[in-house]
Amino acid sequence: MNRTTLTPCPWAGQTPLYQSYHDQEWGVPVHDDQKLFEFILLEGAQAGLSWSTILNKREAYRHAFDNFDVHKVARYGVRKKQSLLENQGIVRNRLKIESAVGNAVAFIKIQEEFGSFDKWLWRYVEGTPITNRFETMDQILPTTAVSDSLSGDLKKRGFKFVGSTIMYAFMQAVGMVNDHLVSCPRHGQIAGGNK
Repeated sequence: MNRTTLTPCPWAGQTPLYQSYHDQEWGVPVHDDQKLFEFILLEGAQAGLSWSTILNKREAYRHAFDNFDVHKVARYGVRKKQSLLENQGIVRNRLKIESAVGNAVAFIKIQEEFGSFDKWLWRYVEGTPITNRFETMDQILPTTAVSDSLSGDLKKRGFKFVGSTIMYAFMQAVGMVNDHLVSCPRHGQIAGGNK
């Protein structure tokens, strides 16, 4: 494909925030446990909502959840959870807030068992991102066998708001899968190791 004909994924042009997220983060492999926990928390918060809603609230989430420090979040008690329910900057849903805390506890257990969440997680793709070659957005499926497996394992380990669709979005976000369209310059940049 001629480089001059490359255009970003259609969804990237919605807002400057979306453009930045598309151009700098989406599909880039993440191996930092704190960042992985951030995406677990944000993807769970997004359930039933648009990703733009969560992107717009991301900084409020960062402040409300102690910069996504998993050990701090795992210790949140009744008072802190109540303050989160009153925080207008985030999605004020009791089940999602409870799941963020419970997921932090389960996340730490995986870290303790495997040395890091990253080591455990990336086994699902044998340590290497899956690079798809989709030409249109409608070719991208909402779930895969890998996201089904990841979701099932997380649920067995006590995680909530980790259905297969949410986990596939998570996999896209943290670069376990490269779903940039082949017509998007980011597809080749990420696949070529130029993050």
